[in-house]
Amino acid sequence: MRKILLIAALFAANAFAVEAQSGLGIRGGVNFFNFGGNDVSENNYTNRAGFHAGAYASLGGGAIAIEPGIFYSVKGTQNEDAINSRAILDYVDVPVLLRLRAGEGFNVFAGPQISFLTRSKIEGDFGGSTVSLETSNIRETDTGLVFGVGYNMPKGFNIQGSYDYGMTPVFKDSNADVYNRGFKLSFGYTF
Repeated sequence: MRKILLIAALFAANAFAVEAQSGLGIRGGVNFFNFGGNDVSENNYTNRAGFHAGAYASLGGGAIAIEPGIFYSVKGTQNEDAINSRAILDYVDVPVLLRLRAGEGFNVFAGPQISFLTRSKIEGDFGGSTVSLETSNIRETDTGLVFGVGYNMPKGFNIQGSYDYGMTPVFKDSNADVYNRGFKLSFGYTF
């Protein structure tokens, strides 16, 4: 199902681009991610700050645009336990968003996203130093939905807030109902 949604979104973006105006841009900002799902309620997980940076294409003029992109994104969580443990999960996010302009400069957007794991590690603080261990129990691919609001400023600058709603369980070989979920605040520039 997820592959069908991604293929349909990419097909729609390609078909829409035939007659559309286009623009390329760069965007980056801060992430606040945590684990979500039914199996995290008993743990003391808290938001972990990370960052994202990458590029996008805006395909379409008028009130509707399709916006595929590619971003490096640092996600994960931290736990308020005795060692201040942290899961640090690095991904390459590939969203395909439908952006609707809603008034002077404002827009709303939503769409599917597929993320590819590039690195995963667990860290903790022991006796004044940080110990870091690479982990292999994280799934290599994550799928989800992205939705949010944005504002286009003069001269190509833009700002937006979004929420990533992960739909693929984080851990391999586990029935745990645990997902990547988090907010992003982004600043961008369209050329």
